[in-house]
Amino acid sequence: MWKKFFMIVLVIALGVSLIGCADEVSDTAEETAEATEEVIESEESEVEENEPYLVFTDGMDREIVLAEEPLRVVSVAPSITETIFAIGAGDRLIGRTDYCNYPDASQNVESIGSLQEVNIEKISELEPDIVLASTHFKEETLNKIESLGIPVAMIISQESFDGVYKNIEDIATILNKKDKANIIINDMKASVEYVKSNVEGIEKKSVYYVIGYGEYGDFTATGDTFIHQMLEIAGGENVAKDATGWKFSLEKLVESDPEVIIAEDNPSIIAGIKEANGYKDLSAIKNGNLYGINKGKIELMGPRLADGLEELAKILHPEVFEK
Repeated sequence: MWKKFFMIVLVIALGVSLIGCADEVSDTAEETAEATEEVIESEESEVEENEPYLVFTDGMDREIVLAEEPLRVVSVAPSITETIFAIGAGDRLIGRTDYCNYPDASQNVESIGSLQEVNIEKISELEPDIVLASTHFKEETLNKIESLGIPVAMIISQESFDGVYKNIEDIATILNKKDKANIIINDMKASVEYVKSNVEGIEKKSVYYVIGYGEYGDFTATGDTFIHQMLEIAGGENVAKDATGWKFSLEKLVESDPEVIIAEDNPSIIAGIKEANGYKDLSAIKNGNLYGINKGKIELMGPRLADGLEELAKILHPEVFEK
């Protein structure tokens, strides 16, 4: 009997022992799984932290890698400065060129020099997260700035409205302002279509756009310029369409005798054209068809370009837009 009782107790003890071991094994397995999961999560978190904010291909097909969203920006082009403010990132601008004069708030930003002769030491002192540059930027300057560990993105595209849209998109992508950029671009596209629909089928007026005149030569929007394209879209017939390189002769201007002349809306420039040799005898001057326009809306590849197109169209064909 005692032997039978002892066997029962032994079986019970062995069962309890096995259950305890099983629990220990289960607990150990759970702890191991949890530890493994923590390691995986840690590795995934580390990978996420190491991922760059943006990998961007700029206008020169250069790959720009930005570790973080740029909060300190230097602009080396008036059109870029204008765009930065337009998309709502003006508070990030810490440096601009002497030629960046729009909007007025840009004048509160420190200058880093001219379009081609920038002060690299000043840029270094400002400690920007990125420098945004355009056509006039020298490759030598670009290389020197990048050697300081400062990324440089070239904002360059073809001269067309599509090119302007791309420039705005590129700047907005870099500065994380794409929603605002989309609104601007859609508004611009609507303005361009508005002009096109109004001048469609209308008889074009001969026009000449003054870039420069006088003793240093006569310069205009020749057929290889985007301003020429704008004049044509606005319902004009550019008398300098067959010329290239911005240069035009006074003799050809007198010979073509355009119906309309457009120049910068600067009183001294307007007055000078009226009295300039050759110009004063043109039909446009005699008939009071010399008009001034804000050149920033015509000559800068920025958000105001569509406004400039509309103003050109209203100068050339006021009767259409006064309906």
